[in-house]
Amino acid sequence: MKLLIIGSARHGKDTVAEFINKHFGMTFQSSSLAASEIFIYDTLKEKYNYDNPEQCFEDRVNHRAEWYELIKEYNVISKTKLAREILKKNDMYVGMREHTEIQACKDEQLFDYIIGVFDPRKPEEPKDSFNINIWEESDFVIPNSQGLEELEQRVIKIITPLLAFEQYKKVA
Repeated sequence: MKLLIIGSARHGKDTVAEFINKHFGMTFQSSSLAASEIFIYDTLKEKYNYDNPEQCFEDRVNHRAEWYELIKEYNVISKTKLAREILKKNDMYVGMREHTEIQACKDEQLFDYIIGVFDPRKPEEPKDSFNINIWEESDFVIPNSQGLEELEQRVIKIITPLLAFEQYKKVA
């Protein structure tokens, strides 16, 4: 089963992926970390004096719009390029930011399910760094407003039947 997890910055996408990994063994990589390792570090290392891809990744919060544009450029020939790179080694892609990329991934059926994560206590991200409407694009939206224990239980409630359904489809 392949999952895409989307949502604004700091709404809990990586935490949801960590819970899925913990309980179900599905692997993931943040799109930002993958992008840093694949091409962004090489692009920005001299501009910002980064020593390694991890340092570049940690500083992404200060350059969200720039990262957004760099990923769009990377995907200009194929809107699914970064998604395909991530899915070669992982079950989940965490953090897609561009509407045209999600549409291309849907057209090519790269993901079995799209999960949105929303924390009403935090601001939504500006359109210059995230232009996906999670309410329209997600198969499920997980509210993240009542603490980690509640979020973990919501993740388990959603993923357990999805995995069971995927297993059923294989034997049916």
